[in-house]
Amino acid sequence: MKLLFSVLLLSLSAAQAQPGTPTEITRWQQQAQRVTITRDTWGVPHIYGKTDADVVFGLLYSQCEDDFDRVEMNYIDAIGRLAEVEGEAALYHDLRARLFMDSTQAIVLYKKSPVWLKSLLNAFADGTNYYLHTHPAVKPKLLTRFQPWMPLLFSEGSIGGNISAVSAERLKAFYDGIGANYPATAWRDAFDKRDHEPVGSNGFAIAPGKTANGHALLLINPHTSFYFRSEVQMVSQQGLNAYGAVTWGQFFIYQGFNQHCGWMHTSSAADSMDEWAETIQKRGNKLYYQYGKTLRPVRTQRVRLPYKTASGTQYKAFTMYFTHHGPVVGQQGEKWLATGMMNTPIEALSQSYLRTKATDYTSYQNVMKLNGNASNNTVFADSKGNIAYWHGNFMPRRNPRFNWEEPVDGASPKTEWQGLHRVEELVQVHNPATGWIQNCNATPFTVSGSSSPDKSRYPTYMAPDVQNYRGINAARVLAQKKLFTLDTLIAAANDPHLAAFDDLLPALLTAYKTVASQETTLPKSMGEAIDTLANWNHNYNKSSVAQTLAIVWGEKIQRLARSRVSMPNRLDAMTFTSLTAANTTDAEKLAALTETMTELTRDFGKWQLPWGEMNRFQRLTGQIQEQYDDSQPSLPVAFTSSLWGSLASFGAKPYPGTHKRYGNVGNSFVAVVEFGPRVIARSVVTGGQGSRPASPHFTDQAALYTTGQFKPVWFYPEDVEQHIERTYKPGLW
Repeated sequence: MKLLFSVLLLSLSAAQAQPGTPTEITRWQQQAQRVTITRDTWGVPHIYGKTDADVVFGLLYSQCEDDFDRVEMNYIDAIGRLAEVEGEAALYHDLRARLFMDSTQAIVLYKKSPVWLKSLLNAFADGTNYYLHTHPAVKPKLLTRFQPWMPLLFSEGSIGGNISAVSAERLKAFYDGIGANYPATAWRDAFDKRDHEPVGSNGFAIAPGKTANGHALLLINPHTSFYFRSEVQMVSQQGLNAYGAVTWGQFFIYQGFNQHCGWMHTSSAADSMDEWAETIQKRGNKLYYQYGKTLRPVRTQRVRLPYKTASGTQYKAFTMYFTHHGPVVGQQGEKWLATGMMNTPIEALSQSYLRTKATDYTSYQNVMKLNGNASNNTVFADSKGNIAYWHGNFMPRRNPRFNWEEPVDGASPKTEWQGLHRVEELVQVHNPATGWIQNCNATPFTVSGSSSPDKSRYPTYMAPDVQNYRGINAARVLAQKKLFTLDTLIAAANDPHLAAFDDLLPALLTAYKTVASQETTLPKSMGEAIDTLANWNHNYNKSSVAQTLAIVWGEKIQRLARSRVSMPNRLDAMTFTSLTAANTTDAEKLAALTETMTELTRDFGKWQLPWGEMNRFQRLTGQIQEQYDDSQPSLPVAFTSSLWGSLASFGAKPYPGTHKRYGNVGNSFVAVVEFGPRVIARSVVTGGQGSRPASPHFTDQAALYTTGQFKPVWFYPEDVEQHIERTYKPGLW
């Protein structure tokens, strides 16, 4: 414990030191001379260097140029120091990070990293620190010095990875008072308080036999919080040439393509983590847990977490508990719950980088054998005409007798993981006869229509994912089209049908007919609203009044039904829709419609409100927590929440002081790619590449983004040269 605390203090002290000794500055300047950054006319950086490490150096420098705040905040989050910036409310967020991702462990892993990876980790730190050295006016919130071990705490490309599935509320209940259960109804209270907007992604791959040019096509369509990733190209003389989306502070293309192949990650529900219910005994002053016929000591570790207050930094000490299964994260009855998940940062980070240099299906699958991806599915296409899908990657082998959706008995050796499944054993598709693949965070057993995997061949834990309306809509769209081009693939990605209302609205229309046949007191305006809904084709459109009525009404009726539904661990969208209809009365359905019309009239002066007048894109400040203002300019957006089956996702809500809804999550970096003799691609990002209002690229893509249009991607040097805004060396203009 004394060693842990001293190492932690050392790392914190290093992070707070002013960057740049004379030797370091000389080294940074020399490396900067080996890097060229070319910004195209959309502000996208194309980074060229002699070695991969040179390119990583330039990438981090350019990311800091575009949005240092997000780079810094991602690492404050990853290393578990958020409470030093946001205050006591973030303490259990930090505790969760420390339970799973200790900085001392990362330092050891950095020292053990292979030479090639260590060179990239050094370049990450050097590029970031060189930016701070050359921009003394930039004032970090906390981190004035970046360390090369930091990316090992944030290795998959998704903030938090699997640890975000561990409830901070449950941690608080347990660690605030050992022996405290998380209330059985707390999941519902937490669900009702949080933003319900589903996040995830869409990925489509089209085989050459279904394309007009005979080349494989790929759609890359992540759904994240806005401005979560930036668009970039990385090119070295060591064979790196990747284009796509980079999470702020990471040094690899997370979702993108190279000249040979492309990869799209969708968030997965493949079960890559488990909980064990541990039987705890106290003997004297020591804690033990039952394992087989023996007692094992509970490992403890003290940590003292700082947090910001109005009067300065305060500290709260915790004793963290661990069994061999993992950290203790809560309690159920008399049992303590320990969580196990992927904890192989070197393999995870290596896989994330090496896949960007894959050359075809075989080489990509070989990289996946590192088993370092715990949170994603992969949709893939290559220039040889292959298309493929893998459901998850890090997949523990388990005894199928147990229900792995629930905590299993930690005292039984039979509940131990039995190694990992080989990549070849995962749920997957390779060159399906249907000629298409789609995944929209739903079940893998519908990814390729009639060519989808056979569910009976796989253990339940490998793919417990349920269906959703995006998955239904995507399968319909891809199956009905004979030949695709980049244009028609874009059209498929923007298909406007909101499949949820195919199931949800008939119950309302039936309720109206039933009540209207029994009463004559229904207002005429309700009849007009019902007619509007009855005549709607369930497609989104910024001029649609029916869409406004349906969505606001749908939110109300689902909120009402949610309090009456016993929610299992996983619930597919269609089942919830049927439960919504079954658990609300005809009178309640009509009352919700009346409330909808009343609120729209109150806020907008009329209930006949076109969707685009309410649903808006606005970017005013570029801050991580954006501000919104009804009196300031904004743009109408037709597409909507993926909850309703919208393939193009735009999660919006009203904010304090606004009646209009403003988007904050959904489509972010979106691209379509054709893998012919020359790669042809188009893309669009939310708003623009720049994060400062004064930048010409702050909202230069907003008009494209809000109308589902794409800009050309300049991948080859001769194309980039025709569209140069500026070329420079890091630290020099």
